[in-house]
Amino acid sequence: MNSKAKLNIDIDRSINEFKSVLREFKLKRKKTVFRGKGLEFDGYRDFTFDDNAEDIDWKSSLRAQRLLVRQYKEERDLKVMFLIDVGSNMIFGSTKKIKCEFAAELIIALADLIFTSEDRVGFFLFSDKIHHFVDCKRGSKHFQFFIDILSDSSNYGGKTNIDQALDFAINYFDNSIFSVIIVSDFLNVTPETEKKLTLLSYRFETIAIQIRDPLDITLPEINGEVVLENLSPDSEQVIINPKIIKRAYEKKVAEQEKMFKQLFEKSEVNYLSLTTDKPFAPPLATFLRERMRKF
Repeated sequence: MNSKAKLNIDIDRSINEFKSVLREFKLKRKKTVFRGKGLEFDGYRDFTFDDNAEDIDWKSSLRAQRLLVRQYKEERDLKVMFLIDVGSNMIFGSTKKIKCEFAAELIIALADLIFTSEDRVGFFLFSDKIHHFVDCKRGSKHFQFFIDILSDSSNYGGKTNIDQALDFAINYFDNSIFSVIIVSDFLNVTPETEKKLTLLSYRFETIAIQIRDPLDITLPEINGEVVLENLSPDSEQVIINPKIIKRAYEKKVAEQEKMFKQLFEKSEVNYLSLTTDKPFAPPLATFLRERMRKF
């Protein structure tokens, strides 16, 4: 990609749409969105009209004869780390947004939720190497720096090595980190990935957000030769006939999806899969709400 180019991302729209959906879901910023590994239960309090009815503890309410919700001792100064896949596999797309652009908008909107709670965000980018490792900080200057890094197309490219990224996180993150969020298409997992994810999730609350293009899932109904090419400068062209290989392709994808589900379940990692042809805000807000309900 051109080193002077910026990704095609709409920061204000992404943040505002996500905030709008959060308001619609009555999902205000709560510490239980990110629990970490040791958020301590602190007792019950009376239900108020600002609370979501889904948060009511019905068994305790029945015993007390009044509506109660669970509350936790709030952690202050939370630290949330993003692990962001910027490999050539993310420089691909058949919709208005290529995968890395879609991912950048989602990450910025989610980071804004954290920043506005005066918590801290850190990150590093990974492909065939680890770069731009930045410790957790807060404030508008840090947020703008985060946006600038994600927007710079020169930071993208190279073959993704997710195992190397997980090793780096395991070895260099200290116990002050509250939660870890991995954003990738996860198309480059290996037999070792499950072991490394398990080690990471044992130490930190770990969330995996998978970004896929519709062509990662199925092929169009076209009877004729089609040239596929990644936007990466080191990529090769591939000529296919979608109609001929469509069934075999979708069978392979189904096997892959089963593998993803098993991978994240076995490693006890919360998992959300998104596609670039649909807005991320509603499913992401639903995902956060479901996490809160489980807690």
